[in-house]
Amino acid sequence: MTYLPHTDADRRAMLDAIGAARLEGLFDGVPAEARFPALDLPAPLSEMEIEREMRALAGRNRDTAGCASFLGAGAYRHFVPSTVDYVLRRGEFYTSYTPYQPEISQGMLQAMFEYQSMICRLTGMDVSNASHYDGATALAEAVLLALNAAAGKRTEVILSPAVHPQYRAVVRTYLSGTDASVPGVDAAAPAPGAIRSLLGGRTAALVIQNPSFLGQFEDVRGLADDVHRAGALLIVVADPVSLGLFQPPGAYGADVVVADGQPLGIPPSFGGPHLGILAARKALVRRVPGRLVGETVDAAGERGYVLTLATREQHIRRAKATSNICTNAALSALAATVYLATMGKAGLRHVAELCYHKSHYAAREIARRAGLEINPGAPERPFFREFAVALDKPVAAVNEILLDRFGIVGGHDLGADYPHLARHMLVSVTEMNTKDEIDRLVEGLRQAAA
Repeated sequence: MTYLPHTDADRRAMLDAIGAARLEGLFDGVPAEARFPALDLPAPLSEMEIEREMRALAGRNRDTAGCASFLGAGAYRHFVPSTVDYVLRRGEFYTSYTPYQPEISQGMLQAMFEYQSMICRLTGMDVSNASHYDGATALAEAVLLALNAAAGKRTEVILSPAVHPQYRAVVRTYLSGTDASVPGVDAAAPAPGAIRSLLGGRTAALVIQNPSFLGQFEDVRGLADDVHRAGALLIVVADPVSLGLFQPPGAYGADVVVADGQPLGIPPSFGGPHLGILAARKALVRRVPGRLVGETVDAAGERGYVLTLATREQHIRRAKATSNICTNAALSALAATVYLATMGKAGLRHVAELCYHKSHYAAREIARRAGLEINPGAPERPFFREFAVALDKPVAAVNEILLDRFGIVGGHDLGADYPHLARHMLVSVTEMNTKDEIDRLVEGLRQAAA
C-alpha cells in the first residue's frame, strides 16, 4: 500500500471539518495518565539496523528451506512453479477479492471460471464454487448443504474417524446449537466399512476421507450405493494431488467432494493461507454455498463472465442464503488455477507418482533398516504420500533427535489425535524429498529406536 503523508494543511482541513481546534483535543476523553505512558523502549534504530536485527531473529527459526521436512497431516511442502508467484504479484490480481461489481471484474471472473472448470475435471463432479477458506470450512459447509437438502427430515451426520481430526472439530463447532447430531464412532475402528452399519433413516450424510488422514485408501466399493439406499449423501474429503493419479470421487458416486487446495501452488506458511475446495453434483447446484461463475455473451455477442449463482447473504436475502460466507481470499484460488494450468494433466500425474513411489520407498526402508512397523493394523492397505510408523518411545523425543542430529523436521504425533496411536508418527513424503533426505530419515529413526 502506498504511504501518503498528511501535510499541515491537510490536518488543518480535517480538524476544521470535524470542528476540532487541535489534534490533541481528539484525546480529551482519555485520562491524562494513560495518554503517554512510559514504555521504557530501547533507543531507536535506523532502517539498516532494524533489518539486521530482524534477519538475526529470523535466522533462529528452523524452516523447510534449510531442513528436510517429513511433516504433513494437512499442510504439505510441494514444488511451486515460478509462474504462480509471477501471476499473483501482478497488480490486477495481487488484491484479488470478492467481485462486488462483477461487470468490471472480467479478469478475476475468468480466472475463477477456469478454476471451477479445473476442479470439476479433477474431482469428477459437475459444479464447483470459488471458493472457501480451507478444507475444514469446506467440509463444514458441505455438511450444512446435506442437512439443508434433507429439509429437516434428517439430522444425523456420520463422520468417519479417519477424517482429519481438525476437520471433524470444525464440523462439530458449526453444528453446535443446531438440531444436528454426530454419532460417536470408535476411532480405532476401520473406516468406512465399520460405519456403514450406522446408516439409517435419520442420516443426512456420510463423510469419509480418501486417502484417509493416515494416508490410506478406503474400500469404497458399493459405498455410494449403500449411502444412497439409506437416502443420504456421500461426502468425500479428497487429496487434490492424489487425484492426478487415482480415481476421482465422482467416479465412485460421491455427491459432494471437498479438499484443501494448499498443495496446489500454495506453500505451507504458519498455517495459512489455505484454499477450500467444494464441488458437487449438478442436482445440488442451488444448494452450493458461495459463488459460481459462468460464461455468457454480451449484447454485442462478445464472450463475458458473470456471477451465475451467488447464494451468500451479501448477494441475496439473508433468509435465502445457503451460507454466511461473507468474504474470500480469491488469491489462493488463483494460485491453484495457475498451478494446475502450469502443471497440466501430465505434470500433476508426475507429481503424484513421485509422492507415491518416494513414500513407499521410505516406508520400505524404515521397516527394513530401522526395524519399525509401518501402518500397524492395516499393513497391506494401499497408501499415498503418508504412512504411520510405530515407535518405541514418545514421538516428541524422536523428533528432537531427528532435528538436533540430522537437521530433519519429523512427522506428526498421532497420539495427540488418536489415543490408541500413542507413540506413532505420521510421516509425509512429497516430490520435494530427495533420496538422500529419505535415507537420513531412515538412519535417524534407526538411531532413535536403538
